[in-house]
Amino acid sequence: MRGELVDNRNLSHERTHEYASYIMEAIETNVPFKIGGNVMNTGLITNLPKEACVEVPCLVDGSGVNPTYVGDLPPQCAALNRTNINTQLLTIEAAMTGKKEHIYHAAMLDPHTAAELSIDDIIAMCDDLIEAHGEWLPSFR
Repeated sequence: MRGELVDNRNLSHERTHEYASYIMEAIETNVPFKIGGNVMNTGLITNLPKEACVEVPCLVDGSGVNPTYVGDLPPQCAALNRTNINTQLLTIEAAMTGKKEHIYHAAMLDPHTAAELSIDDIIAMCDDLIEAHGEWLPSFR
């Protein structure tokens, strides 16, 4: 199969805007390339939790992916991000502890879910989803 692909002159390849090949090239050649990268918040965005994954400007070169310090986001942007981050952190807590109530809490804190459903409906929806997809999930108690 390798020979068919390598020796096939009818196959062509064009680089796309996707980051992967540019990141590999920058690391291998030490020619810097700037990306918007998703990294753990190690104090990069000061008004978001350190447990959050944040997207910040990153310089990629021979030393790897180097995120840049951003500081505080405008308060309204940080608040909007925190509504999602809180839900994500509770979902992680549910997976780590196996406690079903954290799933309920995460869904209840989701702005869209909370705007559309009552607390009882949210719990029922979560139970239905866990039942339907339980083979893909850890065991919850």
